Amino acid sequence: MRSMDVGVLGATGVVGQHFVSRLARHPWFEPVWLAASERSEGRAYADAAPWRLAAPMPAGAAGRTVEPCTPGRGPKVVFSALDASVAGEIEEAFARAGHVVVSNARNFRMDPLVPLLIPEVNADHLAILPEQRAQKGWTGAVVTNPNCSTVVFASALAPLRQFGITTVVVSTMQAVFGAGYPGVPSLDILGNVVPFIGGEEEKMERETLKILGSDGGRVNHAARVSAHTNRVPVIDGHTITVSVALAQQPDAAAVAEAMRQFKGRPQELNLPSAPQPAIVVMEEPNRPQPRLDVDRGDGMAVVVGRVRPCPVFTVKFVAMSHNVVRGAAGAAILNAELMVAEGMI
Repeated sequence: MRSMDVGVLGATGVVGQHFVSRLARHPWFEPVWLAASERSEGRAYADAAPWRLAAPMPAGAAGRTVEPCTPGRGPKVVFSALDASVAGEIEEAFARAGHVVVSNARNFRMDPLVPLLIPEVNADHLAILPEQRAQKGWTGAVVTNPNCSTVVFASALAPLRQFGITTVVVSTMQAVFGAGYPGVPSLDILGNVVPFIGGEEEKMERETLKILGSDGGRVNHAARVSAHTNRVPVIDGHTITVSVALAQQPDAAAVAEAMRQFKGRPQELNLPSAPQPAIVVMEEPNRPQPRLDVDRGDGMAVVVGRVRPCPVFTVKFVAMSHNVVRGAAGAAILNAELMVAEGMI
């Protein structure tokens, strides 16, 4: 039985559509309020949101009137798929008005009072929320999920903290839908690799150390991280290659087993969006591949393969996950599920 009304800010964009689609079949959340920019306000959702997903638009959303992003008008819990150009001001206004904003936008990710959350990795960072409210004067809250490439990276590294992570080099092969719609022009990406994504390398390096850090993310993890980011002609699924130096020098088999056994609060609580297992470790020498593996765990699993010795560091491996599900809408929904299960909403 559904128990909680929720809303979506920026509901007409691609990430917003993923929110609408996943929430329409969610056992806990009822998406009763869809909001977007002034050009969509007052229109039926089916008219305001040209549908980009393979799954059909949920019938319950199609006729719903798109509302303005006005604090106080929507449910207590709102998911934000807003563009960063407007998200900061709007999300703060909603939090000040008493809403719990579960955001996919980057604006508050590095704020020392805002949890940058991957529930399997740093669920304890939610403990900072009372201090957030006290210092910012908000009666609501803001909780963010990381950049879409950071999610797969930090999730794959998390099981290795027990071995002492010291240095990491990561290279990404990021899908075009990570750039939103219409994304990268076809003549730029077809048959090509674009070796630059603005701000992406810095996000991966900074966000990962906050997520793996302590004191609610205010004390960064001590590892050194170097990231290379590339856009490739793949529709969905960010793939990364990682080389990591570990203080305890475990062998590749021990690293793979640590990943295979890894779980967090979502798995312990059996949350609706929690992948079981959190990390899928594949033995095939040519996996993971986005075309074959992107939908594992309903798009929420991180898939790892080719765990092997590294002649420069300790081990190296490949990891992949769905950039718009695990890296965006699904990640935020899992964050909200954890907050409900822990009595924070």
